[in-house]
Amino acid sequence: MSDLETRPREQVCRSKAGHGEQLLITARRVPLGKTTELARALPDRQIRMIGAWCFLDHYGPEELGTSPGMQVWAHPHTGLQTVSWLLEGEVEHRDSLGSQAMVRPDELNIMTAGHGIVHSEISQPDRPPRLHGVQLWVALPDGVRDVEPRFESYAELPDLALGTNGTAGIRGKLLLGELAGQRSPAITHSPLCGADLTLEPGSTGTVEVDPAYEYGTFVVAGSARVEDTDVAVDQLVYLGTGRSEIRLRSDQGGRMILLGGEPFGEDIVMWWNFIGRSHDEIVGYRTAWEHRDVRFSPVVSRDEKVMEAPPMPTVALKPRPPRRVGG
Repeated sequence: MSDLETRPREQVCRSKAGHGEQLLITARRVPLGKTTELARALPDRQIRMIGAWCFLDHYGPEELGTSPGMQVWAHPHTGLQTVSWLLEGEVEHRDSLGSQAMVRPDELNIMTAGHGIVHSEISQPDRPPRLHGVQLWVALPDGVRDVEPRFESYAELPDLALGTNGTAGIRGKLLLGELAGQRSPAITHSPLCGADLTLEPGSTGTVEVDPAYEYGTFVVAGSARVEDTDVAVDQLVYLGTGRSEIRLRSDQGGRMILLGGEPFGEDIVMWWNFIGRSHDEIVGYRTAWEHRDVRFSPVVSRDEKVMEAPPMPTVALKPRPPRRVGG
């Protein structure tokens, strides 16, 4: 998915490790095309990254009716992986590698942009009547951020069962990394994990986690209690490092995305759909897209609909430290 903000903010990010934090963040509303809004939880002014996770958009649930659904035309990416996860509906993915795949619920799609890739995400005329999902980005570490682009789809993912003491269960799918004794087949380039968890009404459970990781839980349906914090839809709870478990419960039922990872340890500059390390890199990426450089081959042809990059800001993109948790 693209960042469709017409005046995107510079995001210079460094994960901030901490111990014992519970910070509640409410996602901000951002337009997706001309007719749809979504909730963006990452990056946030207080927490810009959770491990290598640097972007979290939640769209829907939306009754499409006569709406065309998702119409994200061809656009470029660099230095990241996109992680597409649908809860309801169907969207067609195409990219400049020649990949063509239907993104469907319970099927994980990962696109590694690396040196540069172009893709589109379009709802087809025969699409299901509802659309609901999340789009996530993972920043690539410096040593691999210029790799050749790649697209992968995973239809089989590990199941998770986390209920305790005979209570109603917490079940889910492991998307990336390791959790609760399971390992995802998806390829990652830094220590991280991601999971989709459904909490049945009255459920209580504990997730065993890695103390070296920082974590965040984002509610996409219903409600939940994470440690000592009540969380509603489109809210994220940031949990710092140093935990060996995360306590979850839901009286009415809910669904959440759990993200974790070792603090990233690198500054990144994220602007529009590009991740780099400096102002000059971002300018170079934008110029290459504007001139349709070989770095950014077409998805179908040079005549296809594309998204043009916004103007660069009038001041140089400069590194800024992230706001401290609670500060």
